Amino acid sequence: MTTTTPGAARVELAIGGMTCASCAARIEKKLNRMDGVEATVNYATEKAKITFDADADISVADLIATVEATGYTAQEPTPPKAESGDADEPTDEEKADEELRPLKQRLITAVALAVPVIAMAMVPALQIEYWQWLSLTLAAPVVVYAAWPFHRAAWTNAKHGAATMDTLISVGTVSAFLWSLWALFFGTAGTPGMTHPFEFTIARTDGAGNIYLEAAAGVTAFILAGRYFEARSKRKAGAALKALMQLGAKEVTVLKNGREVTVPTAELSVGDRFLVRPGEKIATDGTVVEGSSAVDASMLTGESVPVEVSAGDSVTGATLNAGGRLVVEATRVGADTQLARMAKLVEDAQNGKAAAQRLADKISAVFVPVVIALALGTLGFWLGTGSGLTAAFTAAVAVLIIACPCALGLATPTALMVGTGRGAQLGILIKGPEVLETTRKVDTIVLDKTGTVTTGRMTLVKVHTADGTDETDVLRLAGALEHSSEHPIAQAVATGAAAEVGTLPTPEDFAGIPGLGVQGVVDGHAVLVGREKLLEEWAMELPAGLKSAKDAAEKAGRTAIAVAWDGRARAVLEVADAVKETSAEAVRRLRALGLTPILLTGDNKAVAEAVAAEVGIDEVIAEVMPQDKVDVVKRLQGEGRSVAMVGDGVNDAAALAQADLGLAMGTGTDAAIEAGDLTLVRGDLRAAADAIRLSRKTLGTIRSNLFWAFAYNVAALPLAAAGLLNPMIAGAAMAFSSVFVVGNSLRLRGFQAADR
Repeated sequence: MTTTTPGAARVELAIGGMTCASCAARIEKKLNRMDGVEATVNYATEKAKITFDADADISVADLIATVEATGYTAQEPTPPKAESGDADEPTDEEKADEELRPLKQRLITAVALAVPVIAMAMVPALQIEYWQWLSLTLAAPVVVYAAWPFHRAAWTNAKHGAATMDTLISVGTVSAFLWSLWALFFGTAGTPGMTHPFEFTIARTDGAGNIYLEAAAGVTAFILAGRYFEARSKRKAGAALKALMQLGAKEVTVLKNGREVTVPTAELSVGDRFLVRPGEKIATDGTVVEGSSAVDASMLTGESVPVEVSAGDSVTGATLNAGGRLVVEATRVGADTQLARMAKLVEDAQNGKAAAQRLADKISAVFVPVVIALALGTLGFWLGTGSGLTAAFTAAVAVLIIACPCALGLATPTALMVGTGRGAQLGILIKGPEVLETTRKVDTIVLDKTGTVTTGRMTLVKVHTADGTDETDVLRLAGALEHSSEHPIAQAVATGAAAEVGTLPTPEDFAGIPGLGVQGVVDGHAVLVGREKLLEEWAMELPAGLKSAKDAAEKAGRTAIAVAWDGRARAVLEVADAVKETSAEAVRRLRALGLTPILLTGDNKAVAEAVAAEVGIDEVIAEVMPQDKVDVVKRLQGEGRSVAMVGDGVNDAAALAQADLGLAMGTGTDAAIEAGDLTLVRGDLRAAADAIRLSRKTLGTIRSNLFWAFAYNVAALPLAAAGLLNPMIAGAAMAFSSVFVVGNSLRLRGFQAADR
């Protein structure tokens, strides 16, 4: 997948043959040595993200050649394909199982043959007369066949003058095996009836009578088991992204010249009209042109309540039509759809690296040569102290095996894969690991009012009636008249009235009066709906109660509309940009996370303060021009605050980019979504609190992974060098460290939104 912008080109390569974090670090180092190239290689996702100078004499083929010259494979990943329905075509699950099959076969061989070797070495009672020769017969296939991937990788790396974790494993197991061969054929270990006890620590002997076949076979079995379960766990970690990519409909019924034609979704074009029957997935992003239905968007937004849609409403691809028949006109197809953009955001985030992981990668890159030097130093030390060749050799092999930096390389990417994947399932898109670092620091959250805290559309919120007037009559007559007007406030009244009383009557006469309101005849009544001045022109005054209600509404920043019929003022309607039902709860949750909320809006202060009071915000910054929102964020940052910003409009994009953490509502504009660090697919402010919680939890998992990986190596290396670890136990512990890190990351799959 290659993209080009002026002066820079970007490509993503699938890397093959990596077995540990050191491999990734070496490939990254080689690529970055090329002029004009910046590369990041991720061991867990097995991908390289590369930016290079588009004007320089560099091609993708050159990049692939560099990777191959380093001893690995590289290719541009193939885009995901829609299922063809061919029964003979293997599924992704079957392909993944096929890739794991050779590893699984080697693991089964190693376990089946290594277990009796280990048992005979550990239990003296099982050491029959020729037990050592039986051990050799069983251990040889393990060291030669089962451990072959380690030897092959070590040889490949050696040809390129490099060493990786495979070098440590290969050198350790081969050394133990060759030592055993020497002891059996040239020492005293091959003597019939020879026995020796199993010890967790090293033995102080000359070594001629000692064999380490159980270490060679056991280490191979343990490390293969670690690799196998690590590979399975990594597949689970990326399952959320795979599921996201496969959500879309595979086929669509297109309307062409009055006929229904079924075609693959990939063949849809912008402007095509397609049919969505009840129970079918909507093929792509579009606008409803016929029909009405309830659409279940839970797979994209995490929101369980279906949304009612009708002609003129936008719908998103991959959502489920839960109700009636719809005809939709495609507005976005392919990579431009919300689903595709979500998947791209998640994949980009999974390929990134946090600052702590970059340090771990640097350590991994130099770790293997240092360990080999340490093993040689350990060998020399024990020989120098006169402890015997066996003691020296055993300690050196244990150092080689225990020192695997694999857990360091998996610490960040596995947590990122699981955390961002789980976020995608809940409608939270995290753009990259740098975002996680920021969520820990933010202490202030600036909330845009319109469309974020409020619905962003005018709504009928309250009806005040005069004595003796029925509210239903007010809504029926005023709603009928306003329904004929195109004004947003009139439409708010009409929509609210229809929701309360049902079908509205048709006016017998209608006239709009610019700047004042509307007048007409409904059900034989002469009706006026508009400003108080309109009633005054007809010599009508508001009663004291309605006058007070009107003044209070306007003081709160709401629009007050007077209603009169048959020569008398009957009611005052309040219309406002209504606060979302979930906003107050969202503000409470943000406070619980240690954040100070601030309401930011271009509306007048009275409106802003009324909204703030309703949701529980103390600090209000009102009457701010769109271009000045950036200055507000800068001022807060200048006060020493770390600022998060939540917005949804074009006028919020610059402020979202300026903020330390930008949270874009997915119901908003593309500009806002592009500028944000976190995208909330749901238009629910509670998702902001969930996003920050998930980000912090993911960061916490990364930190705990790195701590245990570092602590493991720091603690285990001295023990091995001091001769306090048997090589086989070292191999088991090393394999467990990687499995532990991946398992710890998988716990993020259980993260739940607070309202679930």
